[in-house]
Amino acid sequence: MEPDAAAAIGARLRATRQARGLSLGTLASRARVGKGSLSELENGARNPTLSTLYALAGALGVPLSTLLAERGGAEVTSPGIGARLLDATRHPDGTTVEVYLLHLDPGARHVSTAHGPGVVEHLLVTHGRARAGVTGREIEVGPGQTAVWQSDADHGYQALGRSAVEAVLTIRSPSREPGQAG
Repeated sequence: MEPDAAAAIGARLRATRQARGLSLGTLASRARVGKGSLSELENGARNPTLSTLYALAGALGVPLSTLLAERGGAEVTSPGIGARLLDATRHPDGTTVEVYLLHLDPGARHVSTAHGPGVVEHLLVTHGRARAGVTGREIEVGPGQTAVWQSDADHGYQALGRSAVEAVLTIRSPSREPGQAG
């Protein structure tokens, strides 16, 4: 990740935490992230992993794209997985729709924690084969096939076989703001 991207993510992370009235320690505890690591992330001194950003977004009650500063092309990775934000749209009713290009290395498995009530994911595989969905209820999908699940529980993605998986991931999050329909 480029230094200016890490700084932009850090600034957005700090602003979102402060807007929620959370201390550094409280957010770190809720997201199960070290307080020192969180401070380094907020100051742009550390590159965040996809797993860490998902944990922080969940603890803050915001879509992942909020922490990516809605910067199209922003890319985050964790071992074996990468996600590049293609688009993020916030509708007047507060619903957010995020579109990512997802890459899984051959054999890679990624588990994501629950994103919150009403969040729905659609995974369209464009290359390779994957197993995806809510933990324990995953389905296998190949090129041109889609898996859809409500991601208010732990869920994940796994590349099957010897090929990398390329997919388009759409995440629809209802408004979590008081007074807005979702």
